Amino acid sequence: MASTATANGVLTHGPASSSGTTERARARQRARDWAEIQERMLVPLYQAVYDRLEVGPATSVLGLGCRSGLALLLAMGRGAEVVGLEPEAELRSLAQDRSLRVLGDIYRELGPGGSAGAQPAAHSLVTAFEHLTCTADPQALVRDAAGLTVPGGHVALATWGPPERCESATVLQVARRLADPLRRAPYAPFALSAPGAVERMVARAGLRLGGGGLALCPFAYPDLDTAVRGLLSTGVFDAAAEYSGARQVEKEVTEALHPYLRRDGSVRMRNVFRYTLAERPHGTHRPQNPHGRRGVPGTA
Repeated sequence: MASTATANGVLTHGPASSSGTTERARARQRARDWAEIQERMLVPLYQAVYDRLEVGPATSVLGLGCRSGLALLLAMGRGAEVVGLEPEAELRSLAQDRSLRVLGDIYRELGPGGSAGAQPAAHSLVTAFEHLTCTADPQALVRDAAGLTVPGGHVALATWGPPERCESATVLQVARRLADPLRRAPYAPFALSAPGAVERMVARAGLRLGGGGLALCPFAYPDLDTAVRGLLSTGVFDAAAEYSGARQVEKEVTEALHPYLRRDGSVRMRNVFRYTLAERPHGTHRPQNPHGRRGVPGTA
């Protein structure tokens, strides 16, 4: 039987290669589900930020955790120069298929001359549309985003809005309930939704608040199966699936969606997302690459 490379690059033989192939196929399918089903749900958020900051030909956009790149495509459609960072290879590949420049290693690939450990170029707008509420260290992400922004440029940070205004909150509870109760950092999608939470991180990163707002982002799907696939593609249920099993997670997500099932079989949940804008003041020094960290800022 031919050797097959697993996700971490190790060559395996026999049954292990079949397992590795299955895992890669699942990862590719989930990435496609994100790009084809879920990503469009956040378009009102992307557009609200771009409208507010008048993104256009004079804008250089860096998308942190940009996934398959729809937000970058919308900015490029306004004439902006765009580049993205995405750690998941399958999502990165889909973004590159859209003719987007999306990288996996910020300090190696964006540094001058592509040199490892070099300080990458700064941008007039750095966005974190999906990554902030999922990263293990959101403060590190905000701090690094500040360092990747030119003086006078902006950082745009997105979080879920108030849980009482997000019908998806009941579905997201499955991710927390079915995960390991002893997990060090349990999923908490609304941890940064409280008034002042993001603002405090912005201040600690040396940025100046520049306003913000709310964007209505309904999650609408043609049927229940598509809704489940779209939500699972976000990755927020991964820890729950690992601990309780994928079938149990799918079952409970499906049950949680039933209150939002319509007579025609479609599913619709009203949600609100909040965006916070911050400006990097002129005269501030740019932090150096911390501890030689690579990849998407804010990740371990």
